[in-house]
Amino acid sequence: MTAAESPGTSADGQSPSPGPTGRPDLTKLPDLAHDAARAGPVRTRRPVYLDLLPPCNAGCPAGENIQAWLAQIQAGRTEQAWRQLVADNPLPAIHGRVCYHPCETACNRAQLDSAVSIHAVERFLGDEALAHGWAFGPPATPPSGKRVLVIGAGPSGLSAAYHLARRGHQVEIRDASPEPGGMMRYGIPAYRLPREVLAGEIGRIQALGVTITCGHRVTDLAAERAGGGFDAVFVAVGAHLSKHVDIPAADASRIVDAVPFLREVASGGHPVLGRRVAVYGGGNTAMDAARTARRLGAEDTLIVYRRSRAQMPAHEEEAAEAEREGVRINWLHTITAFDGPQLTVEVMELDEHGYPQPTGELETLAADTLILAVGQDADTAFLRQVPGVEFKRDGTVVVSASMMTGSPGLFAGGDMVPAERTVTVGVGHGKKAARFIDAYLGGADPAGESGEGGAAKHRQAEFSLLHPWYFADTAQRQQPQLAPAERTTDFAEVVSGLTGPQARYEASRCLSCGNCIECDGCFGACPENAIIRLGPTRTYGHPDGTPFNYEVDYDRCTGCGTCYDQCPVHAIEMIEEPR
Repeated sequence: MTAAESPGTSADGQSPSPGPTGRPDLTKLPDLAHDAARAGPVRTRRPVYLDLLPPCNAGCPAGENIQAWLAQIQAGRTEQAWRQLVADNPLPAIHGRVCYHPCETACNRAQLDSAVSIHAVERFLGDEALAHGWAFGPPATPPSGKRVLVIGAGPSGLSAAYHLARRGHQVEIRDASPEPGGMMRYGIPAYRLPREVLAGEIGRIQALGVTITCGHRVTDLAAERAGGGFDAVFVAVGAHLSKHVDIPAADASRIVDAVPFLREVASGGHPVLGRRVAVYGGGNTAMDAARTARRLGAEDTLIVYRRSRAQMPAHEEEAAEAEREGVRINWLHTITAFDGPQLTVEVMELDEHGYPQPTGELETLAADTLILAVGQDADTAFLRQVPGVEFKRDGTVVVSASMMTGSPGLFAGGDMVPAERTVTVGVGHGKKAARFIDAYLGGADPAGESGEGGAAKHRQAEFSLLHPWYFADTAQRQQPQLAPAERTTDFAEVVSGLTGPQARYEASRCLSCGNCIECDGCFGACPENAIIRLGPTRTYGHPDGTPFNYEVDYDRCTGCGTCYDQCPVHAIEMIEEPR
């Protein structure tokens, strides 16, 4: 048989012509030079190592790399853990006490047994730094020659000043109050935030070179900026003005606003309230006012709120702590009149849309003093004369994604911009604003930095991606607390911190979602010995870009996915085989 007559071709050397069924009678010969292999295992996917975004990191308004500093303290590197933490947030001892820890709400461990007590570990690190006198390192960049004015020495202003100083800029904070701290000093009672802790962390920022001028109220921003030769301004004055509500009251009735009341107590005052105190409102300020009244001698303290418990703006833990200390809360009630000591309230009910509606049913309660805690506003009047600055209907200042107002070089953050009003959100605003102020002054492009307003983040490590069989159930370590009967005798701190072993144990409960924990599971499980162990090349709490501890020998790998199936933290992904 000649080549022309071979079974695979026709007489002219071409593919066979279709047979009676319309298909070639014989299979076309494979193109061995270009086709995929026709025999043996054919890999259609391959494993790759990757980093995902932990949900705790994603949920932190201050932008902390929580997983990284948890890994450091787990390894016993306490100071390194603190330095990793303060790279993002200069106030860890404060945050560990007053932050409402949305990171723990996001924590995947909560779906396994209970969330990692991140705030407790953060407090431990902050307290350790104060006890050992750890200081911030010098700025990583040389002096820029630029001057920045920060108005407001609250959490947002302090955060912005810290991050700007670390970038080499000369920063001065000007604040109207006698002492720095903003609402952390004058709004959060000492039983939650001891003043020595606040002073210690502010003092560390001052030691970095930040100047804080107190008792200086800014009324003419243009004059302040020109007189000080400032190249940029960040305004974060906080919400110190109490909102008012009209309540018919007799002339002799004692009605006070919550913010001035808390401020007076924080400044060392001891206002006379009487034996029975009522607080009107359902936010965190109302809870703080009621708990403070108890410590000032009020025997009967009640909170009146016109909505339900589920609708209150206060965090649940704040309401629960108030009730433990003997504060009574009247939900779905509103105050209609106060003729001390007679307080008239009306019972409310929710309509089909969840809004409270009056029922006409009145009740009479007893109160010597009524404290109004119905919300606060920021004092932004001095910005009304600045060209380009725009305001929302509620008086907050409109800012762009870069935290800049409509006036070039004027940035704003914290309580005075539309956002949740918490210490942690304020600190996050200060950090973000500092990044964009630095760029405005000729620094690095924020687009090249990770986080909000910068480079795109990795996708988030959902609980469904993990293999929880790897982790045993471990109970969360609880912080000691004073007994309720002991709390109301003075302003001593209610919650104590974790010990060193407890903090390291709590850190060890972290699942390291989406990031390799070097457990060697992939190395031991691979049936083809295709996983190569490179050695401990990744430091604990590795940042993006460091080498992985393993690599795949794709000449051996068959794409079976065994390594992927056993990885507890989803640090391995199976992708389609490149063609």
